[in-house]
Amino acid sequence: MPANPFNAFTDYGIGIGLRVPHYQHILTRKPVVDWFEIISENFMVDGGRPLEVLDQILEQYQVVQHGVSLYFGSADPFDRAHLKRLKTLVKRTRTPWLSDHLCWGSVDGTYTHDLLPMPYTFAAARRTAEKIRQVRDYLEIPVCVENVSSYVEFHVSEMTEWEFLTEVVERADCGILLDVNNIYVSSRNHGFNPYDYVDGVPHHRVAQMHIAGHTKFEQYILDTHDHPVIDPVWKLYAHAIRRCGVTATLLEWDDKIPSFGEVHGEALKAHEFIDGARAAQAPRRGRTAGSSALAR
Repeated sequence: MPANPFNAFTDYGIGIGLRVPHYQHILTRKPVVDWFEIISENFMVDGGRPLEVLDQILEQYQVVQHGVSLYFGSADPFDRAHLKRLKTLVKRTRTPWLSDHLCWGSVDGTYTHDLLPMPYTFAAARRTAEKIRQVRDYLEIPVCVENVSSYVEFHVSEMTEWEFLTEVVERADCGILLDVNNIYVSSRNHGFNPYDYVDGVPHHRVAQMHIAGHTKFEQYILDTHDHPVIDPVWKLYAHAIRRCGVTATLLEWDDKIPSFGEVHGEALKAHEFIDGARAAQAPRRGRTAGSSALAR
């Protein structure tokens, strides 16, 4: 076992989310896809169609689990039954790491089912890091946390969002799922420079990236995952992989889902930016696909 088994992230290439409208296409045509990301909660069941499909997917594809309900930032203790079901799924999928969001979403056992932004305070960072370590140690796999899109901010915050993210992951000794679209969305909603965000995080901890589309309204941008990726987000992604290195990248498309071919084709556009980053970084850093994202 390596000295630090919780920093064992690997670049698996370009993936897409496993979604119900695409099940038949994937199972019958077996398209070439680097990997699929699954929403853990959709498969934390005792049996039935979800697990039947998942087992068939696992026969051919790498699967990485992504969660939406751990709520690392909530003050409530974890639901032990939930963690037990999650660990059962982790063993089934053999996911190389688990990701969830840097947010809160529950109070006194009542769950909002929303990914709510946190106050960026040192006290919140300490508590959140402790809970991330608890999950990591219980599941016995690496964990990375995702920055969320936000539409309001707390007046009590003591630092920027990227400083808070850095404080949490350094204290937790975990990875980052850097959602480039969320950075762009929040930057437009709150008036900060998204490039400052990318430059300000610990690049060696970025284990995975998300790209997605969003919806622009008159006074704000909403993270809807129902459109192709826009050019400013692709440019921010290009900057992110130049700074952080090429790592596993996933396209999210969760509403108004088009054909499998359209979603996969949109994801594969990332190759243009990845090839450019690799060409620029290879002489300087010598990093290639399959190398550890955190072992530097």
